[in-house]
Amino acid sequence: MYQVKVYKDKEFDVYELVNSEAESWLKVVPERGGIIIGFGVDGEETLFLNKETLYNPDKNIRGGIPILFPISGQLDNGEYEWNGKVYQMKNHGVARNNPWEVMNTKANEEQASMTLCLKSNQETKKEFPFDFELIFTYTIGAGGLDIQQQYINHSDSPMPMYPGFHPYFRTTHKDLSYITDAKTYLDYNDMEIKVIKGSLDLTEKKESFALLDAAKREIEFELPERKKTFVLTYGEEFKYVVLWTEKDQDFVCVEPWMALTNELNRKEELVIVQPGKALKTTMRISIQ
Repeated sequence: MYQVKVYKDKEFDVYELVNSEAESWLKVVPERGGIIIGFGVDGEETLFLNKETLYNPDKNIRGGIPILFPISGQLDNGEYEWNGKVYQMKNHGVARNNPWEVMNTKANEEQASMTLCLKSNQETKKEFPFDFELIFTYTIGAGGLDIQQQYINHSDSPMPMYPGFHPYFRTTHKDLSYITDAKTYLDYNDMEIKVIKGSLDLTEKKESFALLDAAKREIEFELPERKKTFVLTYGEEFKYVVLWTEKDQDFVCVEPWMALTNELNRKEELVIVQPGKALKTTMRISIQ
């Protein structure tokens, strides 16, 4: 029932996990940061993708599900200090700007999966001075999409991080209601903490909203034109969900993050992976 296809889209290899009977698919471009560029359910694509940014390696991809590591968000002045030395790092870190290696693919009657790996190199160490290895497994089955993650520290010293994901859901509706137990959010447009009352409207907002105080690691929302409900569940390490859009673009991003932007400078909620250890966690997208 499930199978794995590999083909070229211009110069990039695309790995597609597909269930032709259920008309579902997952499309991944390992070379462009291990990014998911498509996730289809019942014959309909759920993700936004600006293909021009996919084809241009000098641009950050607008769309799909970019991987954020070792940071989510940006740093003040694009820099941070660690152990007395100042480093420059681009928004959302190094993982989305480096090619990932495909370790294996699998398919059977119940699901299809692929496992990818990113190891630190000379270029990543210019921004993030740690020996790391990321191993992600993408799986699609009847229940949706699962992303199993391993963040491994091969360094001799503790490794700070706060990874996340940046799913772009395709929609023209920017005023959505979210089912979450979060009571408040930080509005980065005016830097005020506000109470969640009904829907959260991103229509005219340049900056994002960050849901602050959820105890349950789950958020649910409906995209009206799809008449489908999306449920994101994620490991306990993901403390926040960030909501963001761009004016005149047909998407809303619903992003699980382990800490808020600029945390590598604040150093208050850093996730620390000890030498020789790994953090394992998951993120799941179910569509009903």
